[in-house]
Amino acid sequence: MFNKNIKLIIAIAIIGYAIYQFIEGNIGNGISLILLSLIFIFLYFRNEIILLAFLKMRKQDLEGTQNWLNKIKNPEAALIKKQQGYYNYLHGIILSQTNLTKAEKHFKKALTLGLTMDYDVAMTKLSLAGIAMQKRRKREATILLNEATKLDKQGMLADQIKMMKQNMKQATGPNQHYGAGGSIRAQKRQSR
Repeated sequence: MFNKNIKLIIAIAIIGYAIYQFIEGNIGNGISLILLSLIFIFLYFRNEIILLAFLKMRKQDLEGTQNWLNKIKNPEAALIKKQQGYYNYLHGIILSQTNLTKAEKHFKKALTLGLTMDYDVAMTKLSLAGIAMQKRRKREATILLNEATKLDKQGMLADQIKMMKQNMKQATGPNQHYGAGGSIRAQKRQSR
């Protein structure tokens, strides 16, 4: 994996050589070199390791995703700001299975660094709302859930948001629900 600045230097050098090829009359070589430089420019904005990690995540292979992310030793040097956001976003998803505190930290960092798509921001806020709800921070969870609802313009997260709202209503309801059998058992316990 190349440093982000090395990718730009390579692209500029290839474009410079392509211009030389145009001047020499080798139009075909110049065009092919311009196309080659576009690959490096694309990889500057879309890191190859992040793309491969997303492919593993799509297959729900969290261990494989973690292995690809571990190949990025210094995210600040290797990735642009938005890519660092996605780097933290993927770490947050992986850690949400095991460590909510670290996952929350990564999700918040992803939001501060920025994510390109509204869907990803909505997913991050929905995950943060779930973490806040599990940590009994209802007000924060409600705010994040409302923000996620506004960002989910295509309704891709509608089912998850609806389920989260139902869970929040259940959590705010009375702590003890006694059915007919439950109240009889409670009366027996009190009479003992």
